[in-house]
Amino acid sequence: MAAGLLVLLGAGAAGADPFETLLMPGPLAEAHADAERECGNCHQPFRKEIQDRLCLVCHEDVSVDLEVGAGYHGLSSARDESCSHCHGDHRGRDADILGLDPETFDHSLTDFPLHGRHRGADCAGCHAADEPYRSAESDCAACHGQQDPHRGRLGEGCGDCHSVESWRSAEFDHDKTSFPLVGKHGSVDCASCHVNERYEATPKDCHACHRVNDVHLGRFGAECSSCHTPAAWDAIEFNHDRDTRFPLRGAHRSAQCQKCHTGDLYAEPAPRDCFSCHRSDDEHKGRFGKACESCHAERSWRADHFDHGTTDFPLRGRHREVDCVACHTGVSGEEKLPTDCRSCHESDDVHRGQEGSDCARCHRESGWREQVFFDHDLSIFPLLGLHAITACEECHASAAFRDAPASCAGCHRAEDHHEGRLGPSCEPCHNPNSWRLSRFDHNTETRFPLEGAHADQDCHACHTRPVAGEIRLPQTCVACHERDDVHLGGYGRSCARCHSTTAWSHVRTGP
Repeated sequence: MAAGLLVLLGAGAAGADPFETLLMPGPLAEAHADAERECGNCHQPFRKEIQDRLCLVCHEDVSVDLEVGAGYHGLSSARDESCSHCHGDHRGRDADILGLDPETFDHSLTDFPLHGRHRGADCAGCHAADEPYRSAESDCAACHGQQDPHRGRLGEGCGDCHSVESWRSAEFDHDKTSFPLVGKHGSVDCASCHVNERYEATPKDCHACHRVNDVHLGRFGAECSSCHTPAAWDAIEFNHDRDTRFPLRGAHRSAQCQKCHTGDLYAEPAPRDCFSCHRSDDEHKGRFGKACESCHAERSWRADHFDHGTTDFPLRGRHREVDCVACHTGVSGEEKLPTDCRSCHESDDVHRGQEGSDCARCHRESGWREQVFFDHDLSIFPLLGLHAITACEECHASAAFRDAPASCAGCHRAEDHHEGRLGPSCEPCHNPNSWRLSRFDHNTETRFPLEGAHADQDCHACHTRPVAGEIRLPQTCVACHERDDVHLGGYGRSCARCHSTTAWSHVRTGP
C-alpha cells in the first residue's frame, strides 16, 4: 500500500503539490501544460465560483470581449456560461479543449458575420493553421490583396466598390467622392480619367483632363468652369455682364471673344479701355487722344455724340464747319490745344503779327471779313478830317497795316508841290481838313517875321532846295540878295543900314 502511494507521488509533476497531483483528474491540454505545476493558477480550494475569474486573468482578450459585448464570447450565449461549460480540461495533452465544430459553428455570433460568397468559403482560407481564430483579419485587403487587380492603387477600401456577393458586382458611388459625376461625366468610361487604373491623386480640375480639347489654345486660362458646365461644352453659362467688370453693350455683344482676349485670359487680362482694342481702327491716328468714349458710343463708331460745348472752347460761327483735324493736328492727342486765335491762325494772319495775337479785337467767329471792328482812333494815327472818309487801301497797300507810314510825307510825297523844300513835316502848315487850309504863321512860328515886301513873296522864293530835316535858312539880307546888290559889295554886307523890307528903293540916308 505504502509502496503504491510512493509510486503515485513519484509520478506527479516535478514541483507540484503531491497531494494535489494525487487528486488531479487527468493531464491538462497542451495549451495549458505550463499551468499544470500549480493548480492554484486555475483553482482555489473550496471556491469553485472564482474559477472563471482565474481563467480571464490569463485570457485577457476574452475578458475584454465579455466586457464590451464583442467577439464570439461577448455576442453568444457563452457570456452567460462558465468557461468550463465549453472548455473542459484534464483530458490529456491531445484533448480538444476548444470544442469548436466548424460544421455547426454560427459565424453570425462573431464580429464578422458571413454574407454572400463568404458563406461558402473554406475556414482555412481566412483562419491560418495554429493561429487563434480571433486573429483572422476582417478587412478585405488582408485576405484578397494578392487577388487585387488594381494592385493597391485604389487603396484598401474594397467595400467602397465591391460587395461580398461578387467581385464583379461593383457598386461604387462616385457621388460620395470629392468629385461627383455630373452631366456628361456620368457616361464617361472610368479609364478615360483613370488611365492605367490610376485612381489616387486623379486631378479634378477641367483643364487637366480637357487640355487637348481646348479650342482656345490656353488663351482663356485653365478655369474652364467659368464658362462651361459638365452638361456639355456648348452649354456656356458665362455671363459677361454679371461676372466681369466689363458689361457687353451695343456692338460688343456680337464681337467674338478672341477679338479682345488675344492672350492668356488670367495672365494677361484684356484691357477695358477703348483705345487698347481699337487702336488699329482709329482713323484719327491718335490725334484726339485715347478717350474714344467721349465721342463714340458702343452701339457704333459712327454714332458720334461729342459735344464740343462741354470743352473750354465751344464751337461758334465758322468753327462749327471746320473739320476736327484742322485744329487737332498732333499725333498723341495728349497735348492740350490752345484756345487763342493766333495759335491756329498764325499762318493765315495777313497782318503778319503786327496787330498782336488778340484777333477777336477786330474779327468775329462768323467770318474773318464779317463785321470787322477796328477803332482807328485808338491807334497811333486817329483818323481826322478827310482821313476819316478815305478808303483804307489808300493808305494801307497791304493788310500789314503797321507798314503804313504815320507821317504826311509818307503818303503824300507825290502830291507835295513844294518838292520837299519846306521839309518832310506837312502838319505845321496843313491840316487833315484840306491841303489848301494852311494855318502856318511865319511871324510867330519862326525867327524871321515876314514884313514889307517879304510878306508877298512866294515861299519857294526863299525855300529853294529840298530839306530832309529841320529847316535852317540864313536870315541876313545878303544871303538872299547878294545877286541884287548894285553896289557890288561896295557898302559891305549889311544891307539893312540903308534899305528896309518895304522896298529896295526906300533908302534911309540919315544915321
